Amino acid sequence: MATGMGDRDPAHPIDARGTAEEDWRAWPDLAQFPLLDLDGVRSVVVVAPHPDDEVLGFGGSLALLAEAGARLRIVAVTDGEASHPNSPTLAPGELVARRSAERAEALRCLGAESAEVVKLSIPDGSVGAAQAEVATRLNALCSGFDLCLAPWPGDLHPDHDATGRAAEAAAVAAGTPLAHYPVWMWHWAVPGQGEVPWHDGRRIDLPANIQRRKAEAVNCFTTQIAPLSEHPDDAAILSEQMLAHFDRPTEIVFR
Repeated sequence: MATGMGDRDPAHPIDARGTAEEDWRAWPDLAQFPLLDLDGVRSVVVVAPHPDDEVLGFGGSLALLAEAGARLRIVAVTDGEASHPNSPTLAPGELVARRSAERAEALRCLGAESAEVVKLSIPDGSVGAAQAEVATRLNALCSGFDLCLAPWPGDLHPDHDATGRAAEAAAVAAGTPLAHYPVWMWHWAVPGQGEVPWHDGRRIDLPANIQRRKAEAVNCFTTQIAPLSEHPDDAAILSEQMLAHFDRPTEIVFR
């Protein structure tokens, strides 16, 4: 998720203190978006710029779809090798293996272990430079599916934004309906913020058992939610404040 950003920029919204989950939960509009009806959706492609994005942004919905017997395809755009670029503990290849195993275990927790995972192996942090290639490859991977989910192109993480734009182009070419899931937006935005397309917001309600499945799945990503070691370059990527945004009884997408 928080990969491919290079040196941290204190002025960048992603590196700012961020909005507390309590502020989002106090916003009445959060529970009032129209429902996105997943009944009848028999096949879904979820495009993830890094391992964990598909679970953070759409994991509860993945569990619901798996429970309903839908065909699921996860398109892994990068392998997430740049989350700890200066780690003294894990080399990039070792991190790739760890993150791949974390995704597999997370999908198992969601009841979606049969989901097909297609890896594009675009270098982490370089999706923008490969956006045209990603769009071309996604076109074939989305064709014939009922729905494609991809990051919101305004998420303000360069890999997320480029992946979202590539998915838009691919979905139009393939004739596949598209929805966007936000990830970083919950950190840097505030309720009602103007540049966020709230008018396109749709809500998926998550029953208690599905919320538990999603929480278990998020906890699988130990390379991101816990330090690799005590060394500063091995610090956790996702703070507790950030993780709180994905422990809700709903998921929101833009459609």
